[in-house]
Amino acid sequence: MNTSYRLHFAPDNASLIIRLALEELAQPYETVLVHRQARAHKSPDYLRLNPQGLIPVLETPDGPLFETGAILLWLADRHRALAPQVGDPQRGAFLKWLFFTSNTVHTALRMNFYPDQYIGPDPNRQEELRHHMQKALSGHLSVLNTMAAEHPSWLGATQPSVLDFYLACLMRWMVLYPEGGSDWYDIGKWPLLREMAARLEACDSVQSAIHAEGLGATPFTAPQYARPPEGSAT
Repeated sequence: MNTSYRLHFAPDNASLIIRLALEELAQPYETVLVHRQARAHKSPDYLRLNPQGLIPVLETPDGPLFETGAILLWLADRHRALAPQVGDPQRGAFLKWLFFTSNTVHTALRMNFYPDQYIGPDPNRQEELRHHMQKALSGHLSVLNTMAAEHPSWLGATQPSVLDFYLACLMRWMVLYPEGGSDWYDIGKWPLLREMAARLEACDSVQSAIHAEGLGATPFTAPQYARPPEGSAT
C-alpha cells in the first residue's frame, strides 16, 4: 500500500484524534507505535521529530508535523474536507473554536491530568488545581454545547469535522482520567455534544479506531479503559 503518512502513536493518546481524521478522510497511512512506558517519546530519534517529546507526530510529504490542532488543520486544508475551507464564510468561526479546543480545553484537561507538572508536588495544591480545572472544563463544554446549536454545519453535523473528533476524544478522557476523579462530569448536561458523540460512534472511521486501539463499543458516550492489541494507553 502506497502511503504518504506515518502516524507515531500510542493507544488512546492524542494520536487517536489524528487516526480518526485520517480514517474519515480515507487516507492510507502507516503507524509507528511509541512505547510510552519505555519513554520512547523522549528518545533522541523521537525528539528529532518533535522536540517537545509529545504524541502525536504525523510524518507527511511536507515533513513531520506535531501539535494536534495544527495537524488537523493541515489535513483538512490539504484534503479539502472535514472543515470549512478558505473563502467559506464559516471559516473564521470554525478556526476560533478549533483553536479554543486546542489551546484552552485541551490544556485544561492536561492540567487536570498532570497537576504536578504545573503546580509542584504538594497534594493539596494539586487537588485545588484539579478542582479549578474541572469547573473550567464544565464551563467550556457548556459554551461548546451552545456553539453546536449556532454552528450546526461543522459542530455536531451529520458529516463530522476535525473539531468533532477532537472534542469527542477530549470528552472521553474527561471520564477516564484521572482514575476516580470524574464525578464532576455528566454528559447529559450537554445534550448536543452527547448527540454528536453518539453519532460519531456509528462512523466507519470510529469503528476502525475502536478495533485498532481497543476502545470498546461506546468510546465517547460511555467510555471504558482501552485494551489495545499493542502498546499501552498509559
